[in-house]
Amino acid sequence: MKMHGIAFGLLLGTQLALAPGMSLAQPAATLTYAQPLEREAVTKVQEALRRAGAYDGAVDGIWGPASRTALERFQQGRGLQVTGEMNQATAATLGVNPAQLLLASRTPPASTEVLSEQVVRNIQTRLRTLGFYEGGIDGLWGPATQTAIERFQQSRSLQVTGQLTPVTASAMGLDPNNLEAPPR
Repeated sequence: MKMHGIAFGLLLGTQLALAPGMSLAQPAATLTYAQPLEREAVTKVQEALRRAGAYDGAVDGIWGPASRTALERFQQGRGLQVTGEMNQATAATLGVNPAQLLLASRTPPASTEVLSEQVVRNIQTRLRTLGFYEGGIDGLWGPATQTAIERFQQSRSLQVTGQLTPVTASAMGLDPNNLEAPPR
């Protein structure tokens, strides 16, 4: 199953909560893990952007810089929050039925998963190896891990959200479908 760069965060996203046993002294934080849309769903978004006059690129189901720029231009022109990512407000304004995107992506609606300590350790280890994390490899998502994700995203010209998206995980060298796997 080939996934593409646009994510539908609010409908296809998986909320990842902190691992059980996290110290109450640490501020509560959640990560949003947004699943990328498959080619058919990206094609639907590109077609809608074209109908809206915001996109003149190829309707090929590949989410690239021209598609993202068109989505940002559309969001800005309609007074929406400019994120370059699909969300409920953007889909509604585009006239795209979120159910069509879900059906096209054959991905179940959002579910809640807990980030295991092993996954957080893997993320912390990878961020340390890349020079973005100096904290302990303790498997607890805290402010230092959050800041490291944000710094990493900024260094790679990714949207700085502090969210662990498939794009961020891939850029870190992690398998977005198996965050416990060793880096590629």
